[in-house]
This record gives sequence, structure tokens and C-alpha cells, in this order.
Amino acid sequence: MEENKKELKLTYNEKGETISPILGEEVRNFLVDIDGTVTDDIPNEEPERMATCLPYPDALKIVNKWYDEGHVITFFTSRTEEHREVTEIWLKKHNFKYHGLLMNKPRGGNYHWIDNHIVKATRFKGKFTDLVVETREIEVFES
Repeated sequence: MEENKKELKLTYNEKGETISPILGEEVRNFLVDIDGTVTDDIPNEEPERMATCLPYPDALKIVNKWYDEGHVITFFTSRTEEHREVTEIWLKKHNFKYHGLLMNKPRGGNYHWIDNHIVKATRFKGKFTDLVVETREIEVFES
């Protein structure tokens, strides 16, 4: 795993105060799930399967392509800290390129991400490909 060395740009609010820095528009911050997205859906209750499952070839290809294009790849998984070692070994064994690994994502799906930065969500439905732009209905806060 490489450290995230992407250049962050300083940003300021309307008062001129420094706020959280941002990546340039040309760089995407990909948060990629593991189970059911880049490999078979393996529940935490069956950790012995985590070491032996195979990656989805299209997922490996696209994730590594995004990495090589200069995007930030962070795996974000519902696996717990006790599964970190087996997960890191598995990612390395299968040559996934990535910058970070976040454990303990809430289980159960139906995620509703609230953030002060733009968030784009893409639901995985069985095959990794390059992303395309489509218009969808979304929920937003009232103005």
C-alpha cells in the first residue's frame, strides 16, 4: 500500500478562514467496498473464506486502472479490525493497487452519506466497467 501523496489544495470559506483542503477536479477519491464488490460477498462470521476467495477480474482491472490514472483508491469495508491482516494480505496477493483501507463500515446497506463535500455514489451491480454519466433522482436537503 502506498501513502496518499496526492496534492491537496488549500480552500477558504467566505470569511477567508482556512477550511478542509480538496483534491483537484481531475482526481477522484474512490471508496471501494470489498465483499460483494471486488470479490464474493463473504460475511464477517466466516473469516476463513476471506483468504481463499478470488477477486472479480474486471474489478481488479478497473481499480488498478483508476490507480494508475492518478486517482485515490481506498477500500472501505464492513470487515472488522480483526480482519485487517487477512484483508491486507489478500489485497497484496491479488495485486490490488490502493492508498488506504478503512475497516468497520456499518453493515446492512441502505447508506445515506451526509458530507460538506460533493459525494457521488455508484451502486455495484455485478460488473466493473469504466463509469458513464447518467441522470438520476437524488435526495437533497431543503433550501
